[in-house]
Amino acid sequence: MIRTVIEVGRHTSFKPFPKSRAGRRTVPLPSWLVDIIRTHLRQWPALGGEPIFANEVGAPLRRTLFRSRIWRPSLVRAGLLGAVVAVDGGFEAQWTDEGGVKYTERLRTEAQAVQHVARHQAGGLRFHDLRHSYATWLVDDGVPPNMVQRVLGHERSATTLDLYTRRTDNSDRILQALGDSDNL
Repeated sequence: MIRTVIEVGRHTSFKPFPKSRAGRRTVPLPSWLVDIIRTHLRQWPALGGEPIFANEVGAPLRRTLFRSRIWRPSLVRAGLLGAVVAVDGGFEAQWTDEGGVKYTERLRTEAQAVQHVARHQAGGLRFHDLRHSYATWLVDDGVPPNMVQRVLGHERSATTLDLYTRRTDNSDRILQALGDSDNL
């Protein structure tokens, strides 16, 4: 089934088609991820056209709630957004605001501290940034731009290269993608 979830005004709905013809595609998944999805589906079967990853009532996950409840707290726990430090009898939330001012606050539980940092820390990796990272890694690994374009569902490879890939500073990775660096 080909469809797209859109979120407007805190409500989700399905659109029966992607933005462009190129958006109708098969996205390659590594075998380890296919195994994880199969396990997920055995535990939580998607019924009647529900999304594979749905909320408690079978509706699509809302991007905004996913960001505040799952994504940003995960970044905090991974050490990529602010910090949470165990201190005697509690936890210290450490974050920086948009002006670069650093703050700390003591909270009773680690979960409270994680949520506090997730709510208040400025910036951070956006979920959509993973799409840019994936495109960059594919190009760095030597995947031809037209193939990366197809995987991302872009009409033009210029979109892929101009908007989705970034220059990498890892010259070893670039040389590995190009082949044996001893022959250069």
